[in-house]
Amino acid sequence: MNLKSLVWRELAERPLSMLTSTLAILLGVTALVAIRHVTTFSEQAVGQQLQSLGANVLVLPKDATLQDYYSADLNTHTLPESHVSSILLANLTGVERLSPKLCVSAKVADRDVTLTGILPQNEFQTKSLWQSVSLFSAKHEGCKKAACGPKTYDSAPETLASSRTIDQLKGNEAVIGADVAEFSGLKVGKSVTMLGEKLQVLAILPRTGTVDDSRVFAHLHTVQRLTKAGEVVNAIEVMGCCEDAAGGLVPRLAELLPDAKVVTISQVVSTQVGINRLMSQMSMLVLGILVVVGGTSVASTISANVRERRREVGTLMALGATPGFVLRLFLLKAWILGIAGAVGGCVLGLAVAVLLGSQWAGVSVTPLPGLLLLTVGVALLLTTLAALWPARRAAKLDPCLCFQEV
Repeated sequence: MNLKSLVWRELAERPLSMLTSTLAILLGVTALVAIRHVTTFSEQAVGQQLQSLGANVLVLPKDATLQDYYSADLNTHTLPESHVSSILLANLTGVERLSPKLCVSAKVADRDVTLTGILPQNEFQTKSLWQSVSLFSAKHEGCKKAACGPKTYDSAPETLASSRTIDQLKGNEAVIGADVAEFSGLKVGKSVTMLGEKLQVLAILPRTGTVDDSRVFAHLHTVQRLTKAGEVVNAIEVMGCCEDAAGGLVPRLAELLPDAKVVTISQVVSTQVGINRLMSQMSMLVLGILVVVGGTSVASTISANVRERRREVGTLMALGATPGFVLRLFLLKAWILGIAGAVGGCVLGLAVAVLLGSQWAGVSVTPLPGLLLLTVGVALLLTTLAALWPARRAAKLDPCLCFQEV
């Protein structure tokens, strides 16, 4: 008989003990694969949801409220524009983009609109004071990037409606909301007069159903000059990494800017972020249980098999089997148990995640090949380590002593 036939015969003759070990590995892998799949896709959904919100942290004047912000009624409340520099130079973990804004009242075609001054993102790159600050990079040390992933921003000016930022905007250009374009008849390339100065229409924003539809966006410094407001802003919108926006970013900003009010508008996802953290911790707990229960089960099964098969092992060694052959014999049994449990657990866990993902976290789940391969690899490593000691003990048996046993 060769090595494979010996192993398969042993498994056929001792199915119950082998099945118990396989079941322990299968259940652990099932729970681990299901939880990790649901958690991964839930974290991606949270990241997409926060990115769709645009700004998820607001820096407002002390006396301002969220109602003032959403109604664009911030004319009497201001902050120093220097707060933008303070945030940049602090290089806080999780800050991806900043958008300072100054809102004032104006008229277009004899109708009231809100003129909003914004600072385009290319201004941050040209300021010599900020050139050494690693802002807007896709990766943040300490940021839970698995929960949100690297952000990508479209440079088209129309994306101002969703991303809350614009890459380039000259001092004589403006971006207008859908309602303003409709009642004024303005088109891209035409001029609009704002506070006595003509601005060229760079883009028309898509309709959002918010106050942005009745806004005209211009360069922040242009609005400051036209209103003689000085270097002030009404609000600083912060696009933060999702985990940090829902966690420690707000208190860090509040500590940095004690004269301002820092609030998060990401409550819609903060609960889900907490659930994701809990599920991530639970997956680590399941991994620990898999290591302890699965490893112990495999080790005890192989040890019992060695005790029961001492005379057979002695016979094999007396017939010329080497210690290496005996070692591989028992390790191969453990590998079969590990592969069977891991593959079965991956299939069952993936099925559970796909079927119940929408109920658990409201997300659709698809297979993650990397995670599945890693799980199989961990199960194989676990069974190898668990079976190594009893297999080495079997390889060191003395055939003479084996035959002396009754």
